[in-house]
Amino acid sequence: MAEPGVETRTRSSEITARAAACFEPVGRSVATARAFVRDTLQGWGHSDVVDDAVVLTSELVTNAVIHAGTAAEVLCLRTGDGVRVEVADRYPEREIPIQGGSRAVAHPDRENGRGLLLCAALATRWGVEYTPTRKHVWFQLDLPQRAVGTRSAGPVLPVDLLPVADERVRVAVVQIDRSGAIGSWNDDAEHLFGYAADQVLGKPLGDLAAWPHTPGTGTGLAEALRLSRWEGSYGIRGTDGRVVPVYASHLRVRDTQGEASTVCLLVRDYERAVLQTPMRAPAADGAGHDNRNADPFEVFIGSPAPDDLDGLLQRTVERARDMLDGDAAFLLLATDDETELEVRATTGLPSARQRFARVPVEAGTGRYGSARMPAVHEDLTAVPGAVPLLSGTGMRSVVTVPLKVEGRLTGSLGVAAESSGRYSNEEALRLQFAADRIALAVESARLGELERLRRGSLSFLVEASDLLAGTLDRDQTLALMAQMTVPTLATWCAVYTISDQSSEPYLSYVLHEDEERIDGLKALLSKIDPPDPVPTPGARVWTAPADAAHQAALRTSMRELGLGAAHVSSGIGTTLATASAVGGETVVLPLVARNRVIGMLTLGKPSDDHFRQEILELAEDLSRRAALALDNARLYSERTAISQSLQRSLLPPGLPQVPGVEVEVIYRAAGEGNEVGGDFYDLFPIRDGAYGFAIGDVCGTGPEAAAVTGLARHALRLLAREGFGGPAVLERLNAAILDEGSRSRFLTLLYGELWPQEDGSALLKVVCAGHPLPLRLRQDGSVEAAAEPQPLLGVMEDLELYEQTVTLDPGDVLLCVTDGVTERREGTRMLGDDGLTDVLTMCTGLTAGAVAARVLRAVERFAAEPASDDMAILAMRVPEPHAS
Repeated sequence: MAEPGVETRTRSSEITARAAACFEPVGRSVATARAFVRDTLQGWGHSDVVDDAVVLTSELVTNAVIHAGTAAEVLCLRTGDGVRVEVADRYPEREIPIQGGSRAVAHPDRENGRGLLLCAALATRWGVEYTPTRKHVWFQLDLPQRAVGTRSAGPVLPVDLLPVADERVRVAVVQIDRSGAIGSWNDDAEHLFGYAADQVLGKPLGDLAAWPHTPGTGTGLAEALRLSRWEGSYGIRGTDGRVVPVYASHLRVRDTQGEASTVCLLVRDYERAVLQTPMRAPAADGAGHDNRNADPFEVFIGSPAPDDLDGLLQRTVERARDMLDGDAAFLLLATDDETELEVRATTGLPSARQRFARVPVEAGTGRYGSARMPAVHEDLTAVPGAVPLLSGTGMRSVVTVPLKVEGRLTGSLGVAAESSGRYSNEEALRLQFAADRIALAVESARLGELERLRRGSLSFLVEASDLLAGTLDRDQTLALMAQMTVPTLATWCAVYTISDQSSEPYLSYVLHEDEERIDGLKALLSKIDPPDPVPTPGARVWTAPADAAHQAALRTSMRELGLGAAHVSSGIGTTLATASAVGGETVVLPLVARNRVIGMLTLGKPSDDHFRQEILELAEDLSRRAALALDNARLYSERTAISQSLQRSLLPPGLPQVPGVEVEVIYRAAGEGNEVGGDFYDLFPIRDGAYGFAIGDVCGTGPEAAAVTGLARHALRLLAREGFGGPAVLERLNAAILDEGSRSRFLTLLYGELWPQEDGSALLKVVCAGHPLPLRLRQDGSVEAAAEPQPLLGVMEDLELYEQTVTLDPGDVLLCVTDGVTERREGTRMLGDDGLTDVLTMCTGLTAGAVAARVLRAVERFAAEPASDDMAILAMRVPEPHAS
C-alpha cells in the first residue's frame, strides 16, 4: 500500500552516472559513507544538494550498521533532473511512518527511526522496498532550476575590493594517471615551477609535491588524488629548490576507454580566489527553501566533513572574509593552557610563512591586547605591533573575535582590510555571532585531530622504539634517528654527538628529504658553531643555520654580480637552494642519556615554515628514545672493543717457523663476538732446536673459561723455558689450576716437545692429559693413535704423568684436535674418533694446511646447525725430501 509522500521507485529517468560502495557494520562506517556520498556528488557538480544527501545517507546508514547491525550498501545515481541515493541492508524491517493512522509516529528525539522521517521532510521523492532478506530505502533530490547558462554568481564588488593577482594569472594544468605519474604539463606549469614538460612527464607527482607530513592526521597526496574532488594547499618544489605554495583543485575523471585520471588545477596560494569553490547560489523563487536572507555562515556550516579540521578552518576564514568584504582573514587555535594562539588557517596572507606560528593570548594591557575579547583596530599604523600576525602585510584595519566553548578560549577569528576605518562594532557583532556558532564544530574537529595525532604518534613511537632497539651499531643508530625524522617530522635534520664532557659537539649525520641538498647542508653546518649542549628538556629555536645561509647567499650574489649567466647559475644555484632549505624554523633537542648530554638532534624546515607544537612534542619523545639507543650503542661498542682487546691478548702472538716441519692451526670460538673460548692452542720455541706445542680444552665457554685458558698458556711457556720436562710442566700447571679455588676449571691438555732431526724426521715427546688422542697419518694411509690417555688436570692434586716418544717420518702427519671436532653432532649422530679417522685417512699426500682445512670442512658439513662448542685443529707434517 502506498501512503501520501511515499512513491514506488521508478527508473523512468535516464541514468548518466553511477557510484556504489558497501560499508561494514561498524560505527566508523557512518562517517565513511557520508564522505563517499559527499565526494561523489561534488565530483558530479551537484554541490547544491550535497548537504541534504549527506544528512539522509547518514541517518539511513546509521539505522543499518548501528541499529540493524548489518552491512549497508549505498548506491548513488545521477539522472537528468537530480540524484537518487539508495541504501540497502539485510534487516527486513517493515516499519514506515504512517500518516493519519492510529499508531503514533516515532518521536524525533529517539535515537533511531528518524531516517524515514527525514526522507519525508527533505527528499523530493522517496520509497521503501522489501524482500524476505533485504530492505531498500531510496530518496531523490531534484536540482534547483536555474536560468540557462547560469550556475552561480557572486555580488558585484568595487574594483578596489577585488582579489589582487599578478599581471597575468597562470593556472597550471597537470593531469595525473592512475599510478600517480604526471601525464600532461601545460605552459603555465612550466612558468610557475621551472620544469619543461619532458623533465616531469612520467614522474610521480609526489617527487615534486611538498606535502605536509603529520603522523596520524590529514589526507595524504595519494589519497587526495583518488578522491572524486579535492581542494586545498600544498607546495611544489621548483627547479631552484624553493617550494612554491599553491592552491589546488583536483577533479577525478575518466576517458572514453574508462581509464581514470586526476586533473589538477594549480595557482599560487595567494591567488586561491581564482579556483575557490563559490558559495552555493540561492535557489530560484518558488523552488526549494528561501535562502535569500541566509547568512553566509549558515550556508557554510556543515559543508566540510566533521573530521576535516583543516578544511573546516580554511572554509571558515574564507567565509568570514567574504561576509565582511575583507582582504584577508585568519583563524588561530589556542593551546591547552590558553597562553598562546597557533595560526592554523589564513586567506589573503602569506600562509606558508604564518602557518603554525605562535602569538601570545595576552599581547598587552587592556581589552585590545587580549584575544579573549572582541577588538576593532581602525588603523594599525597608529598602533604598530598591535596585531603581530599582520606586521608587514599592508593591512590597515582589523576586527578580531574570540572562539569560546563553555567559557573557555579555544581560538580567535579575525578579518582585515588594506584600508583604514573599514570596521566598527557592528561588524564585530556579526563576526562574533558567526564565531559563536562555529566554535563548537571547530573544537570538536580539533579534538578529533588531536586524538588521531595521539594514536598516530603512539604508533610512530612504537615503531621507532622497535627499530632503535634492533641495533647496537652506532652508525646505524644515527642513520635510523635521521630517517625516522625526515620527512615525517621535519624537512631536514642533523645529529651532533659528544664523546665526553670535555669534547665539543661533532656533526655526525646530516639528512635532507631531497638528497641533492645533503652536501650543501652539511657544508653549511660544518662552517658554523654547533648549538650549545644545554640539558634543558624541550625544543629551542636555533637561528644560526638560517642566518649563515642568508649571509652566504648574499655574499655569493654580490660575488657573482656582473658575471655571465652560466657563471651565475653554477655559482649561486647551490647556495640559494641551501638557503631556501634551512631558511625556515630550526629547533634543537638535547639527547640526554643517563643524566648526561650525549648530543643534539637538530630539526629544520624550509623557508617560511614553522613547527607545530604537537610535532615538537613528538620529536621530544623520539629524542629521549634515540638518546638511550645511541648511548647503548656507544657502551656496547666500548665494551666490545675492550673484550676483543683482552681476548686477543690470550691468543698466541704468532706461530714460529719450525725448520723442516709444516704447521697449520685453525681456531673457532663459539658464541657471537668471542675470539677466545675454552679451547686453546700454542706453539713456541723453548731453546735452540726445541719447540713446545699444546692444544687444550677448558671446561665451559665464555670469559671464565678464557681466564683459565690464559693461565694455562702462559704457565706452559714459563715452565717449559725453565727446563722442566712435559710431566713436570703439567703437574705444576695442575697445582696452579687447583689454587684458583671456586674459579678453577678442569682442563684436558695435550702437551709435547718437538725436535726437528737432521735426517728430515721429527722427534716428539707428548703427554695426553685427558685430551682426545693425537692421530698419526702415515704415508701408506694408515692412521693410529700417537699417545695413550692419562688423567685430566684440575681434578686431583697428586698426578703421576709420563711422556711418550713419537717419531714423524717424512710424509707423516700428526693431527691434534679438541672435542669440539670429535663431538660434532647431528641429532643422535656424532662424528667421533672413528669419523675423524676416516677423514684423516683421505688426506694422504696433503700439506698440513690442506689437512686442517679438510677436517674443518668435514666438521661443518656433518651438521646443518652452526657449531655450539669451541674448536681447535693443530696439524703438523714432516715434508718429503724433494727428488733430485
